[in-house]
Parts: sequence; structure tokens; C-alpha cells
Amino acid sequence: MKKNTYIMGIETSCDETAVAILKNGTEVLSNVVASQIESHKRFGGVVPEIASRHHVEQMTIVLEEAFNQANVTWNQIDAITVTEGPGLVGALLVGVNTAKALAFAKQKPLVGVHHIAGHIYANRLEKEFEFPLLALVVSGGHTELVLMREHGNYEVIGETLDDAAGEAYDKVARMLKLPYPGGPFIDKLAAEGTESVSLPRAWLEEGSLNFSFSGLKSAVINTIHNAEQRREKLNPEDIAASFQASVVEVLTEKTFQAAMKYDVKQVIVAGGVAANKGLRHALTKRFLNTDIPLQIPPIHLCTDNAAMIAAAGTIAFEQGKRSAWDLNANPSLVLK
Repeated sequence: MKKNTYIMGIETSCDETAVAILKNGTEVLSNVVASQIESHKRFGGVVPEIASRHHVEQMTIVLEEAFNQANVTWNQIDAITVTEGPGLVGALLVGVNTAKALAFAKQKPLVGVHHIAGHIYANRLEKEFEFPLLALVVSGGHTELVLMREHGNYEVIGETLDDAAGEAYDKVARMLKLPYPGGPFIDKLAAEGTESVSLPRAWLEEGSLNFSFSGLKSAVINTIHNAEQRREKLNPEDIAASFQASVVEVLTEKTFQAAMKYDVKQVIVAGGVAANKGLRHALTKRFLNTDIPLQIPPIHLCTDNAAMIAAAGTIAFEQGKRSAWDLNANPSLVLK
């Protein structure tokens, strides 16, 4: 009889200090997250030095709480997994060094995990994967279409050429003088407005699965500035609705094109922007009359957490992957 596998995950790539413990890759025993949003809100974005300091302050507290909630001992832990990149280098270093110290002290295997692989595997906590599958990854730093033919196999078939979708959301939110993080506020405003402002869709060359949101962001900024110069009053709700409609249409259609092209058996959505109600609705509607199941994780698994790192790390551990003691933070780590 196969024994149960208990994997710890540590995530500190940006401004959440998180530790989780998973049983058999999909059963979440604990998933503790200490958010820093209030600390960074007054700056309108994440300040790397402050984020690193908060990780140091919170790590021991979050670690202890994860063990308390999971009700397991160190003897039961089979491996320690940790986000090694990409992300803020100072923030990543706190998690990586914590994981290395614990792995050395407790004599446990150490497994480095790609942050985006974690976001993808957050979906497996809800439903088993069917291959080949397509993952739409949308977050503050990433917008990618990833084809997976088997566990742990990632092929990026489309990516942003400039701004990520979440980054564009935050920049437009600042123009509209909305609080940080701006994405949820634009999503809420968009539901109250109408698509009455003409904004571009960046389809790029025919058949391209890549994305570009820099031109859209600039178009929104120019629209606002031109209105101010003419002393015209624009409705923020309409700007938000028009901006979101442009982003969502491109994300949805390119995801659909990729799903058809590669004849996938499942489409999953991952990353912080996966919490966006407009995107969730549009994707659900687009795939409704197809035989391709669409999987969107619950809101608490869209944002950064350690359960997703442990989920991806479990697969890597089972495939025999191990990290050496010279594991280091890699802010530019490539998904492969």
C-alpha cells in the first residue's frame, strides 16, 4: 500500500508570505497567507525592500501556523518545495533561504518550483488535469498561453510582447486614481459602465497567439489627457468598461484559437487576473458550446499562495527532481 505524501510549499515571490502543506498533491491541509497590501497601498505598488523585510518578519509566524492547521509533524514531511523564480529577487531570497535552512536542518529533499507552474497547478487542487491541456496565465507580471502534454511539461505558445495584462490594469487604475491593487477596482467599475469609449484591440499578425497591451494602455492615457485638455468630463465607469472589454476580448479569443489549433482536452486559467469577473464570464461563455471543459480556480487560489507551489512541487518531487544546496533566487527563471 502506497504511503501518503506530505509536501510543504513556501511562496515569497512578491508581497505575500505563504506556507502550505499538501497531502498526496491535491488535499490542502493548510494554506496560510500573510498579505502586505496595506503596507504597499500608500505607494501605489509593491516596494521591493519593504516586501523583503515583511517576509523576514512574517515567515516564522506563517510557518508555525501552517503546521498547526495541518496537524502534522516534521517527521511526516516528505519534501520542502519553494518558489525559486520569477519574482522580486529580495523577496525570493527569503523563501529560498528559509527552505534551504529547513531542508538542511530537517534532512528533507529540496525542490525549487517555477512560480507560474504553481499558478497552473492551483487548478489541480480542484480537478485532475486532462492532457493535452492549455493554460491561460494572466497576472501582474505574466500573460502567457502554455501548452502541457503531460505533467511537468510546459511549452509557451504565446506571450506578451510588452505589458502583462495585470500590469496594464494597474497602470490604467492609477490614471483613474483608483486604489492599489487596481485590477479589482477596475473590474468593479467596469460592471457599472458601458463600452462607449473607442479603444484598440491588439490582434497582432494573423494567427499570432502573442499579446500586446502597451498600445491599449497608451490609448487609455491619451483619451484621458485629451478629455482633460478639452475640459470634457469622462465617466470613469465607461473607461473601465471599455478598457476591460478590450483586454478580455483579446485574451478570450486567443485562448479559444489556441485551444482549437492544438486540439486540447482541457483549458485552465491561472494567475491573479483569473479572479477578474469580466474575464471569467467571457471565457465561460466562449467555451460553453464546445466539448472542451474550462477550469477556473476559486478566487483564493488565483492570487499568490503556497498550496499551488506545493501542488506543482509534488509533481516535480514524484518525477525525481531535486534542487542542490546552491539553489538560488532566479528573478528571470524561464518556464520549461
